[in-house]
Amino acid sequence: MHTIIVTAAIIHKEDKILIAQRKKNVDHGLKWEFPGGKLNFGEDPRVGLQREIKEELDMEIEVKDIFEVVSQLYGERHILLLCYTCRYLGQKPAARDCQDFRWVTPAEMNHYDFTAADVPVVKKLQNFLKEACL
Repeated sequence: MHTIIVTAAIIHKEDKILIAQRKKNVDHGLKWEFPGGKLNFGEDPRVGLQREIKEELDMEIEVKDIFEVVSQLYGERHILLLCYTCRYLGQKPAARDCQDFRWVTPAEMNHYDFTAADVPVVKKLQNFLKEACL
């Protein structure tokens, strides 16, 4: 068994966050996730996340702070997911290496079938929003 380090972007636009749907023919096909992907060996996580967002959605982002780290087992694979908050730079996304994408509020995320690794991030976003409204 080995660990795969993956990055994910929490890209804000007003009160919504960008989520992406995985392609049908890949692991966890058609599930939703925060966009991102695997790091190359020795790659800085922030640089890798910018590269992945460019490849997947053809857009530029500014990577900010770490939001959550998730450790998830998928059979014999161990995924370490590094989620960063990111600044939307205004470039309209395009589904280049994903099935679909949507801008949704944290509350609307309950209507989407997320990968197991992304579920803790959804919950943290929803709790963060609740606490901010108190």
